[in-house]
Amino acid sequence: MSRRSPAVAGAFYPSSKTSLKKQIEECFLHRIGPGRLPSGKQSERKHPLALISPHAGYIYSGPVAAHGYLELDNRMRPRTVIVVGPNHYGIGTDVSIYPEGVWVTPLGEVKIDHNLAKQLAELSSIFSLDEISHIREHSIEVQLPFLQYVLGEFTLVPICMLDQNIESSIEVGKALAEILRERRDILLVASTDFTHYEPHEIAVKKDSIALEKIGKLDVETLYRVLYEMDISMCGYGPVSAILEAARRLHATEARLLKYATSGDVTGDLSSVVGYASLKIEYP
Repeated sequence: MSRRSPAVAGAFYPSSKTSLKKQIEECFLHRIGPGRLPSGKQSERKHPLALISPHAGYIYSGPVAAHGYLELDNRMRPRTVIVVGPNHYGIGTDVSIYPEGVWVTPLGEVKIDHNLAKQLAELSSIFSLDEISHIREHSIEVQLPFLQYVLGEFTLVPICMLDQNIESSIEVGKALAEILRERRDILLVASTDFTHYEPHEIAVKKDSIALEKIGKLDVETLYRVLYEMDISMCGYGPVSAILEAARRLHATEARLLKYATSGDVTGDLSSVVGYASLKIEYP
């Protein structure tokens, strides 16, 4: 059985189980975080259709990510989580689904939903079943400890996008929507950071424009403003794929839960990265 070992444990988040759990809890309780821990309770209330979540080191983006993951508390638990992230390293195929086995974090193993991965791959030729694309990539990995902390057990389908053009994103979104029409026990997560390494004031201004388009599920205009405003959002393909899936499932909006920059954490506003958490509810 294939085992995908963590690539950024000890860098983006702690490598020990105890320290990692402590840092996740600190993210929830942080002054930029939601201010409370998940209760661990379940209910009959539906989980969100999708979350959009950042993927930087937890010290920087974890409190923002916690706002999204708190939305999974006191709801029905998804059976499978599909996490779509960008490929930062240029390794592997255009759109890669990790095919089978387990992903390992300091909090334990997460099984790949092999049948769902295969089903997705059969829906469109845009997908490849490929492990190589995922070896170094952190954008999907950093979502897992938060998911493990809040959900406990779940299965995973990781999708890594090297090709983030609009045609690819729409094709991925179309396939995701087809799967979700059949299964309502799946949570989608799009992994992205927003503006990179610009002054805080500029980052906030640029990101507010992108977030407005995301809120309206407007993929075409999002691509246009990213280009026209030179917004260095790294996971625009994964976000657009989730927006397209949500639109096809008749969702109407993505609601912003929290936006902040690294400067809000460090106090250095001269060169920041923007982070946002959003949720999309079932219609």
